[in-house]
Formats: sequence, C-alpha cells, structure tokens
Amino acid sequence: MSTFTRLVSVACKRTVLKNGRNASNRVRNLYLLKNGGALNQVRFQHTDAEKTEDYHSIIKNTEKPLGESTKHEFQAETRMLLDIVARSLYSEKEVFIRELISNASDALEKFRYISMSESEGDKINRPLEIHISTDKNARIFTIQDTGIGMTRDELVQNLGIIAKSGSKAFIEQIKQQQTGAENIIGQFGVGFYSAFMVADKVEVYTRSSLDDHGWKWTSDGTGSYEIQPAEGVSFGTKIVLHLKGDSREFADDETIKNIITKYSNFVGSPIYLNGKKANIVQPLWLKDPKSVTKQEHMEFYKFISGSYDLPRYTLHYKTDVPLSIAALLYFPEGKPGLFEMSRETESGVALYTKKVLIKNRTDNILPKWLRFVKGVVDSEDIPLNLSRELLQNSNLIRKLRDVLTGRVTKFLLDQLKKDQGEYEKFYQDYGIFIKEGIITNHNQTEKEDAAKLLLFESSRLEAGKKITLTDYIKGATESRTILYLAAPSRTLAESSPYFESLKNKPQEVLFCYEPYDELVLMQLQQFQGYRLISVEKDMRDDKAASDLTNLGEDSLKRSEINELSNWLKEKLVGKVASVNATTRLENHPCVVTVEEMAAARHFIRTQSHGLPEDRRYAILQPQLEINPKHPIIKKLYKLRSGDPELAELLANQLFANSMVGAGLVEDPRVLLTSMNDLLSKALEKH
Repeated sequence: MSTFTRLVSVACKRTVLKNGRNASNRVRNLYLLKNGGALNQVRFQHTDAEKTEDYHSIIKNTEKPLGESTKHEFQAETRMLLDIVARSLYSEKEVFIRELISNASDALEKFRYISMSESEGDKINRPLEIHISTDKNARIFTIQDTGIGMTRDELVQNLGIIAKSGSKAFIEQIKQQQTGAENIIGQFGVGFYSAFMVADKVEVYTRSSLDDHGWKWTSDGTGSYEIQPAEGVSFGTKIVLHLKGDSREFADDETIKNIITKYSNFVGSPIYLNGKKANIVQPLWLKDPKSVTKQEHMEFYKFISGSYDLPRYTLHYKTDVPLSIAALLYFPEGKPGLFEMSRETESGVALYTKKVLIKNRTDNILPKWLRFVKGVVDSEDIPLNLSRELLQNSNLIRKLRDVLTGRVTKFLLDQLKKDQGEYEKFYQDYGIFIKEGIITNHNQTEKEDAAKLLLFESSRLEAGKKITLTDYIKGATESRTILYLAAPSRTLAESSPYFESLKNKPQEVLFCYEPYDELVLMQLQQFQGYRLISVEKDMRDDKAASDLTNLGEDSLKRSEINELSNWLKEKLVGKVASVNATTRLENHPCVVTVEEMAAARHFIRTQSHGLPEDRRYAILQPQLEINPKHPIIKKLYKLRSGDPELAELLANQLFANSMVGAGLVEDPRVLLTSMNDLLSKALEKH
C-alpha cells in the first residue's frame, strides 16, 4: 500500500471513530482527493505577523528523543551519490538554502492538498509557514515548516534513499486532479542532501498527522543515519544543520536574508528569518496583468533589475501553448551604459520554475541582442539538470527562446504602431541592439522579424519623418527592390553623386545615417521578398547607364571616352580595377563604386589600418565611373596632350576625391599634400 493510500485510509478510519455522523462526508472527500474529484479551496489561518513586522517564530527547542535509536546503513550506491551531491553537484554552496526552502514549500503544499478534502468541521487549521533561525556562535542553521511531516517509513524512504523524491511520488498520486500539483517544486529527490555541503551533522525532527509522536533522523552524511522516536515535535519538519567551520557564514542573518531574496523570495508561503518575514515582494508575473498597478511595476522593476531608473515599456505575458510561460519583462527608460553595450554582458532576465529561482542571469532563453531587457520568466516546462542549475533538452529551450523572442518583437512592433514618437525615443537609445540582432543572426525569418523594428528617413518624406521597411513596401513601385544610401546626414545624402540620378525618379530611397545601418541592410539581403540594394551597387550594376549612343554634343565622343578611359587606367594603375563612362551622373565629374560598398566601408573603418595602399586597393577593387559631359572630364581629356604632368595630378586628385565621397578613405587629411601639388602646378600658368 502506498504512503498516500495509507494516509487516506488511516485518516478515514480515525474520522469515523471520532466524528460519527460527519465521517461519511470526510471519507467521500478523501476518496475524491485520491481518485480525481474536484477539490474545494479552503482557507487557512494566518498570523497577524504576516501582515506586520512583529516578531514571529515557531522554532523552539522542545524536541526530546525517546528510547533507543535504530541505525541504518546507506547502500553503497547511495553513499557514492551522497558524496557526489555533497561535493560536486552544485556550483555554489549557498543553493542548499534554496533546496531546503523548496522542500519545505512542497511539504506545505502537500498538507494544503490533503486538507482541501476535509469537511469544514474537521479541518486541521494551522498557518502554512517556513521559519529559519541562525545561531552564529554555535554555527547552527535551522529551518522548520508547518507542512505534512513524515512518518518513520517516509523518513526511511525519503531521506534514506537518494533520488527517491517524495514530492514526485505525491504528484504521481494526484496527477489526475483538476487542481493539480502545480506548486510542487521537487522532482529529483536530491535537494535535501545539499545540506551536507555545509554541515557535518544534520538533524531532522518531523511529525505527521498520522503519528502520536515525532521522529528524529540524524546523519553526518557519510555511511549511515539513525532514527528514533521523539516528543515535543511540532507537526511538520524541522531541520537543524551543524555547520562546518568553513561554512560559518550561513549562520549569519544578513547572508541568509540575501540568499532568500535571491533564490526563494517568491515561494508561495511566508518565510520568517529569525522572527521577521523575509519574502516581502510578491511574484507579480503570476498576477492578472490588469490588476497590477504602475507603482507595483516600478517597485518590482527596481527589485529585479537592481537599478533606480524606471521601465519604459512593460510586457506582462502568460500562455500555456506551446509552452507554459509566465513572463514579466521590462524595457528600461534610461540609455544603455557601456557595460550594457558589451556583448559579454549577461542577460537581465531571471529564470524561475514554480517561483523558485533557477538562474539569475539566463542567456539562452532570449537572444544576446535582447540583453537590455530586464525581468522574469517562469515556466513549469523547462527541463533542468539534477542540480536545477543548468537547462537540458535543447529543443524545448530553443522553442522557449523562439516563443519569447517572437513575443518581444511583436510587443515592440505594437508599441511602434501605437505611438511612433515614443517608440522613436526608445529606438534612438536601443536601436543598436536590434541592428546587432540582425547582423549576428543566421536565421532569415528571425532577421526579418527584427527588421520590422528598424526606422529610416526616406527620400519621399521631409527630414525627421521615419518609416519602416514594411511602410516602404506598401508604397513600392513595380521593382521588387529596396534602395538605400548611406551618408552622415540628409544634406550629404541628397547631394551625393550616387543619388542625383534618382531625384526625379519614382523609386524611393532609404537614408542610412547611423554607423552600421547599411551593414545591417546588406546582411539582411531581403525583406518580404524584396531585395535590399545599395544605391552604389545599383549604379555599378546598371547596364543601361553604360549605353553611350545618345550622349549629345556637349559630351566627349565615344572614341575620346575610350582614349581617356585607357589613359586613366594606365595612370591609376594599382588603384582602379576599371574605368567606365556612365550617364547617371549630372553635376559630378566622377564616382567610385565597389562590389559591396557597406562591407568596403566597414573594412576601411575596422581592418585597413596599417595595410599598404596597394594591398588596400587590391582588396577593394574600385571602379571609376566618369561623367563624359562634365567640364572637368572634358578638360582632362585635352590636358593629356597639352600638359601631361598637370593632367596626371588632376586624374589622381579626381580619384582621391571620389574615394573620399564614397567613404573609403580612413583619414581625408592625407589628401592635402596631393591637393597642394595640384594647386601649385595649376597656378604656374598665371
């Protein structure tokens, strides 16, 4: 007969003997508890200390062992596992407090479930609480709960066998219940033994409602444990840890308070530390979003982020499909600092399972580019390893990550549509993270989802007005391309030689002012079936622009163009890959194009320093596009024979100017010498 079945049977028997007429109702309720019937919620008494800062403690040294103790040997395998748990399983010793509090919380929840089936007159009314006390001088840590307690057999089963989880067995017993065991935390049956990381002796006093007296369990965590009857034991379980010399800090009040706040602040029952309530902040993510006030959000944000600014946006999100997720995420109001900008910075989102902290900073449930988001994610579906410190099952974690990332991007898109002005303030501060997410992501769908959040000025709109890529497509012409041009400002963009042929055309052009904007669009490559192309690349690939059949009388002839092109290629050998004439220029004598202008500019900014000039040009492969109608180009053609030295100086200066205009010169000041040489030569004629 299982422990649960025996508990129900004995309780029914006692009720029949004690209560007579009410027994049938109680038996029926207990039967429903075991066999899937609905449970009516009951109210439990709570002390006034829960509502005030008054001292309140149930920990008293009233327990006294009775009679002889019986000694039990751990099995060989259990001794080995105990050594692993105590020495190697957990990365931090402080997690033993999380584990013991979680066990105490489970004991309270089990008692709550059992009590739900009691008739009104037979309920066992006692506060559901967890109490912790410390004695620094004696190096003692004590934790006591008012939960279900354990019988002698349960002590042997639950504490004598490692990986025998009483909570897991309890869940199996009631898994058919409509009001299930969603608050039961334990699943592996090893958390209790984490106490031996810090204690050289552990005493457990426990009493079940099925027993007339309590029991004492004692072990030093080596090869055996002892059990003996005890009197003066309160209902529930009390665990006394005799701390090792190197673990004396766990008898310090402030240390324990910080650990409770870190790991177990949101456990469902009140936790009292040395008589004062320790878990004050409520788990807002489990509340109805509509019931949470702005003030509560502000206080909770400060609690979980450790900062003093305010949340700009708040995303309170719950779902059961495809995973059970309760998330409360905040988007900071303040600008990111240098620390937040670093990719080495950890995520600001804490991971919880059933209100118990698993990881304070979790990098794999949100992508790196969302590291500025602060908050909490709680999911019962998260697979954990034995120590509850690492995540397992990469497929489920990936699904959780995808769900959360999609929800965050959708939320930001909603804010953009709701109030673009406010969103633009956010984008000005945090747009760099969105761009990083596009550059570093290899999944095209995820790239395009993030790209919906990008903002740009447009050639069709007045300065200051910004549109999204989605807006661009809505007004697109027949060409399934999105053109963009990088320039430091709108003035420079509109006066750019690459843009002048597009001014009177219907094709819209996005202006990229910020660093790496064009690199982002180059990495994105396409958006909703539209190709993203820089204006410079469009010019380079424009075969129609090289059609010189109708140049007009104000232009060099085709034969003259060929002569000049060959001459320029000879004089600029080692610099230009080719020289061509184009009809796309009007007011500029020439421009330089490269295959991928964004990549080329990024190369110049980040990798070209110290490279020899010839090596730099060999990598860039610049193509010089000349305007055969421009006065300077026509004058250059004549100077070739009239003043070859001046012509060569002019050719080099035109190429250098074009490289500056293309943003492919690291420091334009290097051009001053050649410019002065050209001026000096030109002034010799006067």
